[in-house]
Amino acid sequence: MGTVETLRSAGVREGDEVVVPAFGSRETAEAVVELGALPVFADVDADSFCLDPAAVADAVTPRTAAVVAVHRFGRPADMDWIRETGQRYGLLVVAADEPGAGRPGQDDVRRRQDRAAYLDERLTGVLTPSAVAGHTYEQYVVRVPGNGRPDRDAFARALRSRGVACRVPVQAPVYRLPGLRRDVFLPQTERAVDETLSLPVRVELSRRELQKMAGACNALGGLLRPAPQPAF
Repeated sequence: MGTVETLRSAGVREGDEVVVPAFGSRETAEAVVELGALPVFADVDADSFCLDPAAVADAVTPRTAAVVAVHRFGRPADMDWIRETGQRYGLLVVAADEPGAGRPGQDDVRRRQDRAAYLDERLTGVLTPSAVAGHTYEQYVVRVPGNGRPDRDAFARALRSRGVACRVPVQAPVYRLPGLRRDVFLPQTERAVDETLSLPVRVELSRRELQKMAGACNALGGLLRPAPQPAF
């Protein structure tokens, strides 16, 4: 059952509010709009890129009927805390896979996890994702240290010039996309949009290709420094 059908069958109606992630694809928010309900964007956890339960609580109003937690990049959302928040406010809680994510077999998952573990041990030029139980690594998403989007984009161009097929996983917060614009600023979402980069961990990658990618990242890592903070 899709998100629209799940929300409709649970009684979400026109005019209700539904809390959704601000970081990711637009499909979840559009499913809420399709029902005539209002998507309310909540910030994400800096580590998982999934909904932050505290941000969900902050977004709740008397009109809130449900919250949709999306598992991001193959990492499960913290459903225990989100369900606890939902119970506290009497909300329907829906867990959803990332739109477009496949259903890989166990062998493919294990091979991606092996590649992710290899990169976890060797990458020094970027901030690697936390290794948690159940992470299937639909994408291996790192943070590029430095000054946000300008440095991240320069880092990505340099990697591509070295033959590494990296990509920016999320181009903009959902609340800035046409048809879904809201006058909000969610700091962890903004930071994630500016700093994240997806590195390939597809099962076809050879050990030599992984070594090449790690070497390219590490060679660039020391070139990017955070901007100096003003003295007070």
